Amino acid sequence: MTAPADLSVVEDEAAQARFDELIAQDSRIEPRDWMPDAYRKTLIRQISQHAHSEIIGMQPESNWITRAPSLKRKAILMAKVQDEAGHGLYLYSAAQTLGISREEMTDQLIEGRARYSSIFNYTTPTWADMGAIGWLVDGAAICNQVPLCRASYGPYGRAMVRICKEESFHQRQGFEILLTLMQGSPAQRKMAQDAVDRWYWPSLMMFGPPDDESPNSAQSMAWKIKRFSNDDLRQRFIGMLVPQAEVLGVTLPDPELRWNADTGRWDMSEIDWAEFHEVLAGRGPCNAERLRNRRTAHEDGAWVREAAAEYARKQALKAEKAVAA
Repeated sequence: MTAPADLSVVEDEAAQARFDELIAQDSRIEPRDWMPDAYRKTLIRQISQHAHSEIIGMQPESNWITRAPSLKRKAILMAKVQDEAGHGLYLYSAAQTLGISREEMTDQLIEGRARYSSIFNYTTPTWADMGAIGWLVDGAAICNQVPLCRASYGPYGRAMVRICKEESFHQRQGFEILLTLMQGSPAQRKMAQDAVDRWYWPSLMMFGPPDDESPNSAQSMAWKIKRFSNDDLRQRFIGMLVPQAEVLGVTLPDPELRWNADTGRWDMSEIDWAEFHEVLAGRGPCNAERLRNRRTAHEDGAWVREAAAEYARKQALKAEKAVAA
């Protein structure tokens, strides 16, 4: 007797062809669409890492809420930290549509198995760091994330639209803090310049390693998750910073920085990639502290999650009884 034909291969080939067609047409892949396992895993890694970065990124700034120089500054900084919490929730929700639970992502983070942006492992010793983070770190985030609004995966792209709008306010807030300091006393101007000196190079590292050393960048661009390479985004960012630095009156800490008309790119000093890899590997100034704080917050919040789950169980039971009656 002839065995039935295996149609799974044909079905997979048809599904792959449909996926490739959607990517080629610059259309969106939605959660119920078929997608290659590698595409799904890449998205889970990127989106969850982005979500972790937003949550961990609350720590360097929340440290300054009670020490901000005025009630107005406290309120603005508190609103910014709340925005970052919201960004993390948007992104965790987007990742969940790919079949991973928020609990699993949280476990990966607090156990040290998942990465987050290395930028958040640096110290914030002065108020001027709040300005430098807003101008440089959030500025780099905007440069990197605006193209993600067109990411091929629908839930990710839609989440990024709101996130980018809010990040633009954060960048302006940081710029305004630095501008105010640069119009102040010599000590305030020095504090602002020192903060820029500390955060400039780490902000350039936020775009990731050079293109020839980035293992995931090319495939992400082929799938249209990313739209520009790491080096192209870094060049765009520098081009944004130069005129803004002139307005602020701060000096970008790179004596080699200059526009090259022949190549149409910015010439710059070599980035210290050894520092980048050290911080990424968990040996930065605040890596242990950031994860310890996140782990403690998760453990301290266990009773809230348990109470919410119990309340949901009782409400579901009540609804079932009402239907039965």
